[in-house]
Amino acid sequence: MLKISRRRFIYGSASAIGFGSAVTSLLACGSSVSPTSQGLSDGVQLVQRFPQILVPGEVRLPISLAQQSGIITTDSDFKFPQTLTAKIADLSTDEVINEDISVDLHGVEIANPYYPFRTNIDKPGNYLLIVDGGSQDGAAFSVLERDQVLLPKVGDTLPRFDTPTFADARGVDPICTRLPKPCPFHELTLTEALQLKKPVAYLVGTPAHCSTGTCTPALNQLIGVARTLGDRVVFVHAEVYTDDTATVVAPAVKAFAMTFEPALFIVNANSKIVERLDAVFDTKEITEALARAGVAAS
Repeated sequence: MLKISRRRFIYGSASAIGFGSAVTSLLACGSSVSPTSQGLSDGVQLVQRFPQILVPGEVRLPISLAQQSGIITTDSDFKFPQTLTAKIADLSTDEVINEDISVDLHGVEIANPYYPFRTNIDKPGNYLLIVDGGSQDGAAFSVLERDQVLLPKVGDTLPRFDTPTFADARGVDPICTRLPKPCPFHELTLTEALQLKKPVAYLVGTPAHCSTGTCTPALNQLIGVARTLGDRVVFVHAEVYTDDTATVVAPAVKAFAMTFEPALFIVNANSKIVERLDAVFDTKEITEALARAGVAAS
C-alpha cells in the first residue's frame, strides 16, 4: 500500500495551473518550474501541464519534463524518453487504483514535448500521478464533482456563442493576434458553425499573449489539420483578450467560465463535445479527437 501524507498532497498540489478569481491573467500556457515540480532523475523534473478542473470519467494529465532553467524543448541536447509509465494513487485510501499507464512522447513538432497520460477515475477526490523513475511525491490533482466545473465538459452540448468575425469584431480588436497575419478561423461565429451540423473544432487561445508560446503552436497545428481535412470540419478561433493591452478578458472567455488557456473543444455533428484538449496538444491529439467526432483522417 502506498502511503501518502497530507503534507505531500499539499506540496504536490502547488503546481496547479489556472488563473485567479479576478480572471486577470491566463497561466495555463505559462506553466513554470517551481520547487513543487517533482524530480525524475539527474535534475530532470516533472511539470503539470493540465488545469485543475477535472471531473469523473476519462482524465487527461499531460506533463512536460524540465530542468531548473525551464521546460526542456527540442532545441536542447536532452534525449527524451520515447515512453513514460505512471500509476495513480487515491489519497483518501493511500491505494494505487490505476497502474502501468503508459504514454508516448508528443509535441516534438511544437518544440515543447509532453506526455499526455490518460486514465479513468470514477469518483471525485484527491489523487496522485506518480511517474516511474520519478519521485514518489508525484503530482497531486483533484477530481471534482461534475456540477462544480462550469466550463463545458466532454458529453455536454457545446453552447452557442457569437464569436468575433472578420465582418463583425464584436468589440474585440484584434480578433486574432497570430502573426504575421490572422488565422482563417474567423469567417463564421461559433453559433453559425454549430448550425451547419458538421463537426466543429473551437479554439480559445491568444497567440500574442501566451507567455511560453503554447497558443501559437496550437493554432498553427490546427491550421495544418484544417488544410488536410478541408470542409469536413468547421474551425473557429476566439481570442482571450479584447485588445493588445491584454488586460480585459474577452466575452468568449466569460461565456464559457474559462480559467485557463488554450482550450480546444471538439464536437460532433450534433454539437456534443467528444473531446476537450487543455493547455498543450499536438497534431496527433487533434486528429485523434476529430476521429472521435466522426472525421476520419485522409
